Amino acid sequence: MSLSLSVKGLAVKPSSTLAITAKAKELRAQGLDVVTFGAGEPDFDTPDNICTTAKDAIDRGFTKYTAAAGMPELRAAISRKFARVNKLNYAPEQIIVSNGGKHALTNVFQAIINPGDEVIIPSPYWLSYPEIVKLADGVPVFVPCDASENFKITPEKLAAACNEHTKALILNSPNNPTGMVYTRSELEALAKVIVEKDIYVVSDEIYECLVYEDIEQVSIASLGEEIYNHTITVNGVAKAYAMTGWRIGYTGAPKAVAKVMASIQSHQTSNPNSIAQYACIEAFDGPQESVELMHREFDRRRVYACERIAAMPYVQCVKPKGAFYVFINIGEVLGKKYKGETIETVDRLAKILIEDYLTAVIPCADFGRADHIRLSYAISMEQIAKGLDRISQFLAELN
Repeated sequence: MSLSLSVKGLAVKPSSTLAITAKAKELRAQGLDVVTFGAGEPDFDTPDNICTTAKDAIDRGFTKYTAAAGMPELRAAISRKFARVNKLNYAPEQIIVSNGGKHALTNVFQAIINPGDEVIIPSPYWLSYPEIVKLADGVPVFVPCDASENFKITPEKLAAACNEHTKALILNSPNNPTGMVYTRSELEALAKVIVEKDIYVVSDEIYECLVYEDIEQVSIASLGEEIYNHTITVNGVAKAYAMTGWRIGYTGAPKAVAKVMASIQSHQTSNPNSIAQYACIEAFDGPQESVELMHREFDRRRVYACERIAAMPYVQCVKPKGAFYVFINIGEVLGKKYKGETIETVDRLAKILIEDYLTAVIPCADFGRADHIRLSYAISMEQIAKGLDRISQFLAELN
């Protein structure tokens, strides 16, 4: 018998987002002045009241196992948050607290997918979605969505993509990487198709606190009983409360789905970090001023970045309405020459920017768009300005 590795595991693509971020950190460690428009991580510290609560948990010896699906007090706090913010009635037993948003999604798809089930993923998409689906033995089905549609899937495209193998649609609003937000009427139209086709919608709402221009953030499950029964709502504390390293995600789901997810988690990881769970009660129930402060600053950066990009040659972007990303079309750059070299791929463009201009951007081939890059404005205004200056300099060198 020869030793071998998992075919499924070997097929998983490394995250290009994390690879670019790691390269930027490596260059910074060498003392170089790198601007990183990379990973989606707020540059703010976790609010003091949340940190103080975590310290209190340690002082009180709250360092033991909790219930596998999350401590009851936190599930109750999340239930209150769903009702207050999302107009959703999820009882605590319908809520599973996990080790971050990715883990929440992993639980979801392991709970609902059988081998060969198809999951519709509007493109562009967050690059981890297809890998998480495939690890659950599902089949990603990509539906291209154009800039003319604000990169959103239409009811007609959704209906056309469904067949007898379709199990779910992934809906991400506000969206990574595009920053687009679905309106209430758009969600109502999609909900009608979802109910008619009798499929799940996995609604990833991790950026719900970051919507701009007086746009309403709507949870699709809030639109009626039928769509509620077809929805699994996924969220976490990473983006809203600058708690990326605390690793707490959560879901609200029909009771049958939540029960299976709890069983899976009990064997795979058991409970999330007890101290982080304790702190999250304060995040949900405590003061929310820090959330609004971060929101205002992200909006300021968004406006500035979009104005700068609009003035640049060869590139275009649809102004984002949510999250903290700008999705930039660099199609006109491809085929142009830089120092005598023809730039043929977005990956090569990203490599030139980080090596020659010390500016890290995310190439979006793995997000379903080989002619786009993603910039995160979850960095200081000073860094945004410096990085955009460098990108402008690069574009000026093209011929």
